[in-house]
This record gives sequence, C-alpha cells and structure tokens, in this order.
Amino acid sequence: QVQLVESGGGLVQAGGSLRLSCAASGRAFSTQAMGWFRQAPGKEREFVAGITLAGINWKTYYADSVKGRFTISRDNAKNTVYLRMNSLKPEDSAVYYCAARMGVMSSDPLAYDYWGQGTQVTVSS
Repeated sequence: QVQLVESGGGLVQAGGSLRLSCAASGRAFSTQAMGWFRQAPGKEREFVAGITLAGINWKTYYADSVKGRFTISRDNAKNTVYLRMNSLKPEDSAVYYCAARMGVMSSDPLAYDYWGQGTQVTVSS
C-alpha cells in the first residue's frame, strides 16, 4: 500500500507562485511513477505533470497548459514529490492531486493506483 498526502495549496494572486508537496509512505516509492492532476468544479480530472524513471534518469512530462510555468521534481530520500507552480493564472484554480503507479508515467488518471486527498489551489485575478 502507498499513502499520499498533499500540502501547500492555498490562495494566491494571479502571477504568484506556490509549491505543492506530496509525501508518500509505503513501499517502492523510489521507482514509482508520480503524477500531478487537477480537477476544477464541473470538469474532469486532468493531467498536469508527471515524473518517471527512464533508465537511470528521471524524465518529466507536462500538460501544454502548464509547460514553462510548472516544474515537477522528487526527492527520493524524503519520499516526496513536488510541483512548483509559477505565473499562476485564475484558470489554474482547482483541487490538485498527486498519484502514484508502478511502471512508467501515464497522463490517464485511470492508470494510477494510489491517490492523495487533494489540496485546493485558488488563484485570484
């Protein structure tokens, strides 16, 4: 079993920054693919960013809507994955979830086995 706990959400003005954290407990975190997703009211859960092991390196992926503004990273020593969000826009407002799966990263939320409870991000204009 893997437990995921997100933190770092909050209210920020447009153009501001936030860093989300996702602390993981359980087995095999160091080799799991991790993803960040978000869900706004009335919308489907969408992929934001992912990080996966590619050989001996980590490879990152981003949705086009956040590319160049968001950065995903991980610290395996702390069993934590981060999402640094810069130049935030009102349309980034959503509940942000981290998720974990064995194997490679996927942008499909249905591919993930474990989910955190989510953290609210609200960007005011």
